[in-house]
Amino acid sequence: MLEFFRQPWSWYVAGAIIGLIVPALLILGNKHFGISANLRHACAACFPSNIPFFKYDWKKEAWNLFFVAGILVGGFIAAQYFSNPNQIQVNPALVTELKDYGINDYSSFLPAEIFSWEGLLTLRGFILLVGGGFLVGFGARYAGGCTSGHAIMGLSDLQVPSLIATISFMVGGFIMANLILPFILRL
Repeated sequence: MLEFFRQPWSWYVAGAIIGLIVPALLILGNKHFGISANLRHACAACFPSNIPFFKYDWKKEAWNLFFVAGILVGGFIAAQYFSNPNQIQVNPALVTELKDYGINDYSSFLPAEIFSWEGLLTLRGFILLVGGGFLVGFGARYAGGCTSGHAIMGLSDLQVPSLIATISFMVGGFIMANLILPFILRL
């Protein structure tokens, strides 16, 4: 059974499961789905204050906190028991390109040259991890939600702001991956 879970799954399996989330949430009466709003819920629950942004009934959205907890627990279980012991196969063309950026370690999903404590202390690692994390968090709040909230739930509800946000996420991703990231990786 472990071998069944360790093998790569086709894209349409995850797509169907993600697609079933929307009708399930609508049937249950929930209109909001996403990950980034959970930081607001956690702050409202843990730090009640007079800040208007945090004064709302966060308990109505408590299910979303359990959803994120499930993601964390599921990720831990998957990493401990279902990870594939074989080395990751990387396309030879990508290996050649990554060598130009000083990335040679393919023993895990994330290259240790960037995603490690040593990598964090470099300019490249700091820009990617700290700067990128800040921009993702800021952008998700500025856009009124993250990619999962807008692209999955917002588009399903036919919300025009979610269409604009999703298009903006895609354009930003293309610009980052093709223009900005190669520059940062050369630092």
